[in-house]
Amino acid sequence: MTLLVGFAGTPEFAQRALEAIAGAGFTIPLVLTRPDKPKGRGLALTASPVKICAVARGLPVVQPATLKTPEGRGEALACPLDVLVVAAYGLILPPAVLAWPRLGCLNIHASLLPRWRGAAPIQRAIEAGDACTGVTIMQMDEGLDTGPTIAREEVPLGLRDTGGLLHERLAEAGAALIVDVLRRLDRDGRLAALPQPAEGATYAARITDRDARIDWTRDAQAIDRQVRALDPTPGAYTTLGGSVVKVWQAEPTSTSSAAAPGTVLAARPAGIDVACGAGTLRILELQRAGGRRVPASALVAGRLVAAGARFVAPAA
Repeated sequence: MTLLVGFAGTPEFAQRALEAIAGAGFTIPLVLTRPDKPKGRGLALTASPVKICAVARGLPVVQPATLKTPEGRGEALACPLDVLVVAAYGLILPPAVLAWPRLGCLNIHASLLPRWRGAAPIQRAIEAGDACTGVTIMQMDEGLDTGPTIAREEVPLGLRDTGGLLHERLAEAGAALIVDVLRRLDRDGRLAALPQPAEGATYAARITDRDARIDWTRDAQAIDRQVRALDPTPGAYTTLGGSVVKVWQAEPTSTSSAAAPGTVLAARPAGIDVACGAGTLRILELQRAGGRRVPASALVAGRLVAAGARFVAPAA
């Protein structure tokens, strides 16, 4: 392998790709990742999964707070590269960085572009009820996930997939695909790329607190997709008796009701049935503030919820 492959990424999705590239034998002279962040109750500075992987493999790590200024990017750009692989890095690459590697920058994106450009393609695909998604390797330009595509692999969505389960499959697919692309680049010295079509483009906006609030006036199918999309993070939530409750697992049922949305229709060991704007959602697993994730049956057995109670959408 003659390519000098830089890497820029931060979370676990990116760490899987870095492991694969290093495992395939490519020379990695530099790894970029976000600065360590305070985490946990003690707010101890914690390294990103990419940094942990890089340090374990003895790879040089640079953690600029910004790439917008010459000072911020200077240390990185001093290292010659043939190509820079980018995966969920978390910083926008300015033109000076895009022009840095001899053969440009390649991005691993967790969707079939141009669908779901942006920060949260995994969650948005589940929320929308997509039957299929995938990963795309893209030649980066100055737009937001708008560059020409080099390779893509479809990944089907299971009917009960969560954000976590889909993340695992897409991370695995992305890691394998980028290694294949880099091998082709190493062999041929170039990569064929196709411009993205203008039609079919959608934007996967970053997940906010508003996205996590359960609106019981929506239909049960939509709330179910919301719950699955936001598991394991940040979790969809509602309130019961004024206290926040996260809903981790639920399923639509065939029951219909004229009760006000959010009303508990039945509270049994099998689950807590809640009226929605259309249909009924059965809550199977939830978490009270300060508590652990538990089966709904635990709240039923403790008489913490009963028929007639009402879940309420959190205030904006």
